[in-house]
Amino acid sequence: MEILDNFNLKDFNTFHVSAHARYFVNATGLDCLREALAFASHKEIPFMLIGQGSNLLFKEDYPGLIIEINVRGKELISEDEDFYYVKARCGENWHNFVQWSLEQNYYGMENLSLIPGTVGAAPVQNIGAYGVELCDVMVSLEALEIANGELRTFTNEECHFSYRNSVFKQELKDQFIIYSVTFGLRKAPHLNTSYAALAKALEGYSADEITPQLVSKTVCEIRRSKLPNPKRLGNAGSFFWNPEIPLAEFSALKKSYPDIVGYANDKSVKLAAAWLIDQTGWKGYREGDVGVHEDHALVLVNYGQATGAELVDLSERIQKSVKDKFGIVLTPEVRII
Repeated sequence: MEILDNFNLKDFNTFHVSAHARYFVNATGLDCLREALAFASHKEIPFMLIGQGSNLLFKEDYPGLIIEINVRGKELISEDEDFYYVKARCGENWHNFVQWSLEQNYYGMENLSLIPGTVGAAPVQNIGAYGVELCDVMVSLEALEIANGELRTFTNEECHFSYRNSVFKQELKDQFIIYSVTFGLRKAPHLNTSYAALAKALEGYSADEITPQLVSKTVCEIRRSKLPNPKRLGNAGSFFWNPEIPLAEFSALKKSYPDIVGYANDKSVKLAAAWLIDQTGWKGYREGDVGVHEDHALVLVNYGQATGAELVDLSERIQKSVKDKFGIVLTPEVRII
């Protein structure tokens, strides 16, 4: 295991901002992970795990050890009449894993195509898109307990999944490293095309033409049309969560803003953060190398040499504008370090 000093993280975050880690290690296996944790403990320094840096913004240099999770591998471990059970290690690229599964005719993850990140990061916030969530296809996972270096298995139920949430973001936060995930993937297609944008994109196809592969391809096209490619323009996708407010508060806002966009359930309404930001005039804004994408108000971008501090400052100004105009507090989805 090679520990690198004063390591520039510019190529390890999709904002492509320059920030240095005091130490850096590329962890390619379980023993390497354990050694890295022991190193941080011995040095009495903090450590942080990164996969592909797709949900990170480094505001400043990191004073501890950055552990790049690069543990690879995927395999069919069993099957029954209806399902294939596939195990994938934490460092596998999520989108590549979804595409590989479709190539094997393992179905159920097609709606989750093109989500950035790794397999190991997926359960932490129960990733989801177009009507499907990670919890719909996950059977169990193995996680390394940081305190003692032992592997522990969690069932789907034990992960306490909810909307973009899990036990690993709540009571077990920072206590485990997800090492592998086992999925139950269908042998026969069971398509979910109910999500409005996806249903509309598939309107021109007959039922026989709509396959899991077509759903995946269509999801990719929709996502690419909405979000800039981080390889070409530094960004981390949606910067803020869509805020959720009580029905009564939404009704009051709608009297002042009849066009406000919200999605109601029995008790609350989820507002479209992009609409709120657009209404405060930030969409397409640019100052130097920081800005808000011209086509999507939720996406903050680095046009070249922006610093993390500059992007954070922009995000805080957007938050203030939305709070002043609507009384709504926007919460960053991106993890600010």
